[in-house]
Amino acid sequence: MLHQSIIQGSTDAGGSIAVGPAVVAGHAALPAAGGQRWVYAFGGGGAEGHGGMVAELGGKGAGLAEMARLGVPVPPGFTIVAEASRRHRAGQNRFPAGLTAQVEEALLRLEAAAGGRFGGSENPLLVSVRSGARASMPGMMDTILNLGLTDATVKGLAARSGDARFAYDCYRRLIQTYGTVVQGVGAHAFDAALDAYKEGRGLVRDADLNAADWRAVATAYRDVIEREAGEPFPQDARAQLFAAIGAIFRSWGNARAAAFRALHGIPDDWGTAATVQSMVFGNRGAASGTGVVHSRDPVTGEAVLCGEFLADAQGEDIVSGLRTPGPLSGAGPSMETVAPAAFAELGRLADRLERHFGDMQEIEFTVQQGRLFILQSRAGKRSPEAGVRIATEMALAGIITRAEAVRRADLPALADGLRPIPDPDAPRDVIASGLPASSGAATGAVVFTSDEAVRLAAEGVAVVLCRPETSPHDVHGMQAACAVVTARGGATSHAATVARAMGLPCVTGARALRVDPAAGVMTAGAVTVRAGDLITVDGGTGEVILGSVPMIRPEPPEAVATLLRWAGKLGE
Repeated sequence: MLHQSIIQGSTDAGGSIAVGPAVVAGHAALPAAGGQRWVYAFGGGGAEGHGGMVAELGGKGAGLAEMARLGVPVPPGFTIVAEASRRHRAGQNRFPAGLTAQVEEALLRLEAAAGGRFGGSENPLLVSVRSGARASMPGMMDTILNLGLTDATVKGLAARSGDARFAYDCYRRLIQTYGTVVQGVGAHAFDAALDAYKEGRGLVRDADLNAADWRAVATAYRDVIEREAGEPFPQDARAQLFAAIGAIFRSWGNARAAAFRALHGIPDDWGTAATVQSMVFGNRGAASGTGVVHSRDPVTGEAVLCGEFLADAQGEDIVSGLRTPGPLSGAGPSMETVAPAAFAELGRLADRLERHFGDMQEIEFTVQQGRLFILQSRAGKRSPEAGVRIATEMALAGIITRAEAVRRADLPALADGLRPIPDPDAPRDVIASGLPASSGAATGAVVFTSDEAVRLAAEGVAVVLCRPETSPHDVHGMQAACAVVTARGGATSHAATVARAMGLPCVTGARALRVDPAAGVMTAGAVTVRAGDLITVDGGTGEVILGSVPMIRPEPPEAVATLLRWAGKLGE
């Protein structure tokens, strides 16, 4: 069922592959060097690749190419094919012949499309470098944003944007991410430097830092790199780019990615594509932000726009779970209030993309000063119950066939028994409520570290992993746990996304909880929960319950019965 749930092809409403002329508007296709085509450009009204090229461009690159063909507002860029990462790995981290020249040519065309110069000091073009395997592996590999900033180009960004605080905020973000991903410096070293700076200045929130503060933090971060890595942060944009591409290729082999592939049956020899894309900025002030939206509710399957928005932020802020996002609509700093025109456009695009790809979409987007940009659209992770409802309703609406609806659903598992839920008539001591990020319920002993989850699970103990927020380094602990709880993060954070992929009950953003892994306790008001104490997690309601609660299995919903009838008729 792998390709049905996490690999998305590109089809039109009739189900055929949508393949058009392989050309970016205004530019001829790149010539193949030595017979091998390494790079495919997209944006500016067209693309050299298309949505059917998932094996070559990865899900991300193929999706961007297909959206560019549709005229969806995606920032221009280019994708390096997965074969390059396989050659890089086989060649002991050396780029294959012809790759560097094709990337340089693609950069020139990207500069023309984006209207900036990569490494330029007056109108600098900044790019992101992202991984992209043919199967979705959320958070398992690396991403680098704001690449191309140096001591010289940051001044140009400040002058061009008229906002020095924004420019130096981007610079310190790049130094930290590049230092961690490329130069091997532990993230804790940067966190310690920032905390020390804020303490010295008497500041509490990152939002309290001005342009001079972020400039000083960038200097402190460069000092961290020199001290920890024994080498400077590079001041040449192209050196940054090629080192970043190599690091993205290597991230295919990191421990968390390998563990995720083993869990989901993803072959080790696929490798990852790498997408280089011009930056758009959600941290450009009040009319900007970033978010993730599902075209349908991934927990229930209801046909409503469902997502989160974080104002004045970049994408990593929301995915990491370090900041809890707000809603798409309604009161507060929602997308609807911050950028109403972009919000309306997002709703139209979500419906269009769902119908084009023939599946529920998970869409990552950025709003830069009121203008909407789509960064990725892929088949969204959903609970088994939601999957059945989505498939049934799409078939009834004529978006997919009934046969396709039956093929997508894991009907035997759903028919044999739905996920347990706490008995609604049983007493319960709810100590905190958060977001119902992944349905189902479980009772287990509290653990605060992933290593402890693995150790106790190996002894046959059911454990609930409780963290302030999870990161890709917690995947092995999530695999061992029967449920996950985080104090921070939203319904599209790392914990929520990975838990849904694993079918693991999960509650995120339980703000009443104060989780202290070092002390081995979490508190909720006057209640203290220690390692080993039993709690029950209800991923359907978002409740965290002290002790155990009797479980029941609900009656199968009508959508399951409908698909079972369809399956029976197809088998006749």
